[in-house]
Amino acid sequence: MNPDYMREAIRSARVGIAHGQSPFGAAIECHGKLIVSAHNQVFAGIDSTAHAEIIAIREAEARLNTVDLSGCTMYATTEPCPMCFAACHWAKIKTIIYGTSIEDVHALGFSEMTIPNTEMQKRGGSKIEIIGGFLLEENLALLREWEAIPNRQTY
Repeated sequence: MNPDYMREAIRSARVGIAHGQSPFGAAIECHGKLIVSAHNQVFAGIDSTAHAEIIAIREAEARLNTVDLSGCTMYATTEPCPMCFAACHWAKIKTIIYGTSIEDVHALGFSEMTIPNTEMQKRGGSKIEIIGGFLLEENLALLREWEAIPNRQTY
């Protein structure tokens, strides 16, 4: 676990917030090298699937010219939703490291399916290693920053 990669995901989320997006960021590391970081673009692209993790996976696969990210780690500011967890599984991401939980953002009004990654892992037979609560206070601060914005949007 490298705090620099999580802080890159947080930095990317802040870029998204500055552009009217929701407070989520992701970074993908592979063999000790940062491959990509991304933020949600749901509102910018009018695309409910434009989550930070999905965008990061697409960009990482393009940069590495492969759909097999088995040597890579996903750093996400919040526990990936079921769609993003499934995408990590299909991309063969080795490890997911996240900050805040799905429950934390559900409490902010996001229409999250509150199925924890550990449950998805168990029921789906996924081999992804899952580590939650990484740099939790910094990720909670990110959510508080977003929560203080007037007229913010959820989906």
